[in-house]
Parts: sequence; C-alpha cells; structure tokens
Amino acid sequence: MRFSQSIAVVTGAGSGIGRASAIRLANEGAKVILVGRTRVKLEKTAEEINRTSKIPLAEIFTADCTDTEDVAELAEYVQVQYGDLHVLVNNAGGSRHSRILEITEQDWDYVQDANLKSVFLVSKALGKIMIEGAQHEEQRSRAIVNVASLSGHQAGVEIPHYSAAKAGVINFTRSLALELAPFGIRVNSVSPGFVETPLTEKGLKNDRFVRAIQRNTALQRVGNPEEIASVIAFAASPEASYMTGADLLVDGGWLIK
Repeated sequence: MRFSQSIAVVTGAGSGIGRASAIRLANEGAKVILVGRTRVKLEKTAEEINRTSKIPLAEIFTADCTDTEDVAELAEYVQVQYGDLHVLVNNAGGSRHSRILEITEQDWDYVQDANLKSVFLVSKALGKIMIEGAQHEEQRSRAIVNVASLSGHQAGVEIPHYSAAKAGVINFTRSLALELAPFGIRVNSVSPGFVETPLTEKGLKNDRFVRAIQRNTALQRVGNPEEIASVIAFAASPEASYMTGADLLVDGGWLIK
C-alpha cells in the first residue's frame, strides 16, 4: 500500500473531498488525523474508516484552521503523539455568493481566511514537523497537497472572493514548493471542477445549473469526491516523486471546452 506506516493530516475531513481523501489515504495504509470544526461530521468519517479495521486508522482533532491557536494546538498534538508527518492535505474552505460591488468586508475576510489563510497557517505549523522528520529520515516520501479550484483558473460567477483566494492557493503552493524542496518535501495543488460536495449541493438541485455544467464540460457530467481524492492520493504518494509546484486540474474538461 502506498501510505503504509505514514501519518497524514486532512483538514475539512468531515465531508466532501476532505472526507473522500481521508478514506482513500486510510484505505491505502495511512494513519489519518481528521481535522475540522464540526465534531459530528468528523466522527462519521472516522466511523467509516475504522469500521473495517481492527486497529483504528482515523482519529479526530477538532480545530478551526483559520485560528492560530487552534492550529498551534494541532501541531503540538501531532508532534507529541507521532513526532512526524508524511502527508498533509489542506482541504478546509468555504464560500459565499456575492458581486464585487456588494461584498461586505466581513464576507471578503471570511472567504479569504477559510480558503487561503487556513492553508498558510496549517502549512507553516505542520511544515516544520515535516522538515524535522525529513532531516532524520531523508529517504521517506513527504508531501503537501492543497485543494484549490477551477475557480482559481477562471473567474466564477458571483464568487470573486473565492476565485481570488483559490488563485492565491495555487501560487502559494508554488512558493511553498520552492521553500520545502531542499528538504525533499513536495507541494502540489489539485483544482477540482464541479463536484458533488456540500459547497455545490444547493446549485446542483437546480436543473438549469446542472444542464449548463453538462453542456460546458467535455465529459458532460459533474464529478464526485472520490474522483478528486484519487488525484490527491496520487499527488501525495511516492508515485509523484518528481512532481512539485504543480497544479492538477481535475475539471472534466471544462477549460478546454
């Protein structure tokens, strides 16, 4: 298994892509720390992972990834309990709909914090643990995967703050990849297109919206979280050992249409 004897942290692991990614990593042997704000959701993910294993492969750590103190406590927990970290998936995020001239400063800050600041804070805190581990065990695969978005490549309708934040994630990923490369730690981003997640749930109930996606996507359908999790797992695995600073666009062919 690709992640045997690996320690992984997945943020936003209570639902959608984060949940699917955590399950995928655990199924391939990783011990996964599920991070998020809502304990009930994390418990459901942990239950799904642990019900098929005699030895629990998932545990929960409730934290707000936009809060410096929460993130520091997460880093302390990982350091004390495991002393190392091999995989970090920064998936926590969120969005609201508004036009630029109507966005409140509060909404702008919320979306930037949820999608970009969280990646910075968690990468900074847990990246230090990964560097320490790499210095003691140079040959071990270590990787960070940041979940960006198709919206980071193409402006989304009424989500300018989200598009700006996700574009920021893509370029932050490149900067972090440069900084961590000397330690053998790879950093890449994955940009999903339209996928069935809580973020798109409301829109996907609208038949016109779904038909528009089908019409404008080369593969003529909406994606599912497991398809994105497969790409995240690849980017996090030793199979992607010569890839860093890249963004993997998983949009069903939206941009080529």
